[in-house]
Amino acid sequence: MPSSPAKIKILVVDDQHLIRQGLATLLSIEDDFDIVGEAGDGTESLLLVEKLSPDVVLMDLRMPVCDGVTATSRIRARFSLVKVLALTTFDDEELILDAVHAGVSGYLLKDSPRDQLAAAVRAVHQGNLYMGPTIAPKLMSHVSRTSTKLCASMLARLTSRELEVLRLIGQGNSNKEIAAKLAITEGTVKNHITRVLTAIGARDRTQAALWAQENI
Repeated sequence: MPSSPAKIKILVVDDQHLIRQGLATLLSIEDDFDIVGEAGDGTESLLLVEKLSPDVVLMDLRMPVCDGVTATSRIRARFSLVKVLALTTFDDEELILDAVHAGVSGYLLKDSPRDQLAAAVRAVHQGNLYMGPTIAPKLMSHVSRTSTKLCASMLARLTSRELEVLRLIGQGNSNKEIAAKLAITEGTVKNHITRVLTAIGARDRTQAALWAQENI
């Protein structure tokens, strides 16, 4: 008898107890989700990531003791395989950019419907970028303002295969999907991505995806 697929392990981080409980309850309805823990601030989230090894951290950004942006940066530095999905009541551009720079793989508002939240968790778990409908325009506006002048010189640094990889990243493909589409190994895809990030000056896959969506 075939074994059932492993559930996505989720850590919920928010300084408000009722919000944490509400999010955990909503997500626990999904058959493929496992809520492994809850944290009330960024410092506690880092300890629980180390203890519980979640796949996805649902991270509030504005919290006392240690805010979500700082916590995200620390989590991504120590646990590179853990994905962070920012969930907040605020969609101002500065906060969004800070979160992206810290390494979030997605950004949603807290009033997003459950099906959208569930889709976002699955997307970032698969290695894709997920931005809510009100978030993406703000990011694209910033990318447009800051990257236009550098676009041509950056693209010139890429080989044709690296450009293909970058384009597929921008379309939301995971490493496995890119490998299948280009008939190469996932290891080769990772090598290409490393060179792509260096060439365009992106810190991580999220920044590369945003850059690709705007420039190629």
